[in-house]
Amino acid sequence: MFANKYGPWAVVAGASEGMGAQFAKQLSARGLKVVLIARREQVLTELAATLPGESKCLPLDLALPDAAERIAEFTRELDVGLVVYNAALSPIGPFLEQSLAENLRAIDVNVKTPTAVAHHFAPRLVKRGRGGLVLLSSLTAFQGSPFVSTYGATKSFNLSLAEGLWAELREQGVDVLSVCAGATATPNLLKAVTKPPPGMQQPEEVVREALDALGDGPVLIPGRFNRFASFLLRRLLPRRSTIQIMANQTRKLQLPS
Repeated sequence: MFANKYGPWAVVAGASEGMGAQFAKQLSARGLKVVLIARREQVLTELAATLPGESKCLPLDLALPDAAERIAEFTRELDVGLVVYNAALSPIGPFLEQSLAENLRAIDVNVKTPTAVAHHFAPRLVKRGRGGLVLLSSLTAFQGSPFVSTYGATKSFNLSLAEGLWAELREQGVDVLSVCAGATATPNLLKAVTKPPPGMQQPEEVVREALDALGDGPVLIPGRFNRFASFLLRRLLPRRSTIQIMANQTRKLQLPS
C-alpha cells in the first residue's frame, strides 16, 4: 500500500496553493500525515483544516540560507517517508530587465534549498529502507527557455539531480521522481497568461499522475499532449528551433500585477 511505503509522514515544501496544495490533499487522502511548508502561515492553517488526516504547519521562506536546517529540526521527531519539493520562484521577462537579486533568490529557492533538503532526508530514507523523494521540474528543463531563462536553468538542475539520485538510491528502497510538468493551471500561471497555453492541465491531474508514477522514475512528463510535444521538440527538431518555439510561448507571459 502507498501509505505503508511512503508514510507515515510526508513533507510538502511549497504547499500553500496549486500543485503543492494538491500534493497535500492527495497524500492526506492516501493515508499519510503531512507537514505543510510555505511562507504564508494563514494559508497553511486554512489548508490544514481541510485535510482528512493529521498535519503540521511550518511557515518558512524557502529562500533563507538555513531553510533546510529549519525543516530538519521541525521534522526531527517525525518518521518521514516521503519528501515533495514543489516550491519554485520564476522571474519573468527579458533577463536584462530582471534584477540580479530576484534571479539569485530563484536559485536559492529552486536549487540550493532542494539540494539541502534532499541531502538531509536521503540518509533518513535509506536508513528506513523505503520512501520517496519528488522534485518538481518542468518542460523548460529540456532546453533553454527565453524570458524565464533562470527558472528553466534551475529546473534543468532539478531534473538532473533527481535522475542521479534515482540511480543512487533505487537499490536501497528509495524512489526518486522528477515531475516535468507543462503548463499547469496554478494561481501564478493564471495571473501570467491571457489565455490558456496548449495542453494546460489542472493541478490535481498532474499530482495524481505523479503519485501514481512514484516508483517508476526517474522522470514523468504529465499529460499526453505534453509527452507528445516534448518528444517532438527534443527528438525531431533542431535544438535552436526548439528554443525559438519555446520563446514564442514564454514571451507571452506577463508579470503578475
